[in-house]
Amino acid sequence: GDCKASLASAVGQELLPPGVCSLLNPANIYSNNEIKLEDIEIYGFDYDYTLAQYSRSLHTMIFNAAREILVEHYKYPSGLRKYDYMPDFAIRGLHYDVRKGILMKIDAYHYVQSGTVYRGLSPMPDEEVIEMYEGTQHIPLHEMSDFYGKGPSMKQFMDIFSLPEMTLLSCVNDYFINHGIEFDPVHLFRDVSVSMSVCVSECVSEHECECYILRGEETYAVLNRLVNNGKKLFLITNSPFSFVDMGMQHMVGQDWRDLFDLVIVQAEKPTFFTDRRKPFRKLDEAGDLQWDKINKLEKGKMYKQGNLFDFLRLTGWRGSRVLYFGDHLYSDLADLMLRHGWRTGAIVPELEMEISIINTEQYTHSVTWLQALTGLLERLQVHHDAESQLVLGEWIKERRELMSLTKNLFNPQFGSIFRTYHNPTYFSRRLSRFSDIYMSSISCLLNYDPSFTFYPRRTPLQHEAPLWMDQLEAQTYASHRSN
Repeated sequence: GDCKASLASAVGQELLPPGVCSLLNPANIYSNNEIKLEDIEIYGFDYDYTLAQYSRSLHTMIFNAAREILVEHYKYPSGLRKYDYMPDFAIRGLHYDVRKGILMKIDAYHYVQSGTVYRGLSPMPDEEVIEMYEGTQHIPLHEMSDFYGKGPSMKQFMDIFSLPEMTLLSCVNDYFINHGIEFDPVHLFRDVSVSMSVCVSECVSEHECECYILRGEETYAVLNRLVNNGKKLFLITNSPFSFVDMGMQHMVGQDWRDLFDLVIVQAEKPTFFTDRRKPFRKLDEAGDLQWDKINKLEKGKMYKQGNLFDFLRLTGWRGSRVLYFGDHLYSDLADLMLRHGWRTGAIVPELEMEISIINTEQYTHSVTWLQALTGLLERLQVHHDAESQLVLGEWIKERRELMSLTKNLFNPQFGSIFRTYHNPTYFSRRLSRFSDIYMSSISCLLNYDPSFTFYPRRTPLQHEAPLWMDQLEAQTYASHRSN
């Protein structure tokens, strides 16, 4: 065991160039597709978790308020009050089987990741999951989701505000199961969803902005810099005017609207991008609705609802001159990229934490040895003698342990939002499909010149690389053995 550990360390050290453990910068912008900022004339933004970053304390408030609605309004058991919010329980991008009441992580190929299926707060054995899904861990496309992440029985949680929702769902499930209470999971899901939707804006409205809004000065710096460089700015958000106005005044000041050419609230994305029937309505200075027909969109005015087709017709802002930022891959970015040709930027706050873990020596060495071990397994499996098979069994066990270790570094229940062991997650695949660039916060733009060009790295396809890393690793291992 000690010999094997020292060998793993030696292999890891030899394969890792100096400084590799600090190569990734969480303040960087990462590119899926080449994009030249000098070609971008118009910058658009979502509000929540794009312009406004929130602290974890807001999620606790939302969880507590929604839990109270369940108890007081829906008459759920008062024993639910013993559950507190667990900020590290769930991760974004998980799927919830509404009919079965279970939360799970699914990879880009529609397979459930082993060990990441939870009923309530308890993991389900893989065998039970396979039996539940008729002998497979594969979830068919028609069950999983439509274009916006909602299927007949599955809901994918893509909103960052869904973290307290997933936790509350799991807590209520846990209480009912542990107390032997019969319930319909569909009713539970809907009750929790309604309670959460009520709480998000109410919780924010009832507390001072400085209690939960982070990096406000950085948001102001980004907007101010873009305007000073001659860029046009617009805001399209599903949040109401009073909510946005309060937050923007805190971050930017009372004259925040002077920075924007257009502000659209309660847009009802994603139908804003697809439904031509809803006209724009103007709001007065107090945020009250006006009745006049909208024939032009004016700078400094506030608008409600509307649709993208009228937006394009009245502004002429089309195609790759526009770069829009949002945190929700479906509601914010999917239609804009695939149907309308806008450039898109995804805000992924989780990047900051994930990159800090990726940069650790423990993670880097574990993944390097895991890759080497995988390459060795691939080669050894053709040998059927007893000694080789014994070693093969030990290596398979060690590989499984390493996979579990690297997963747990990110989140003990569900791992990284980007990977299911070696495969990309369902979330990760959508991120690469719907965003040209992605970053941890809008403030990352401050690290780049306004004419900067983002180039994606050429990552080899499975058949392209002339010499795989695991081949190098296997050769290094062989040389260690011969020495």
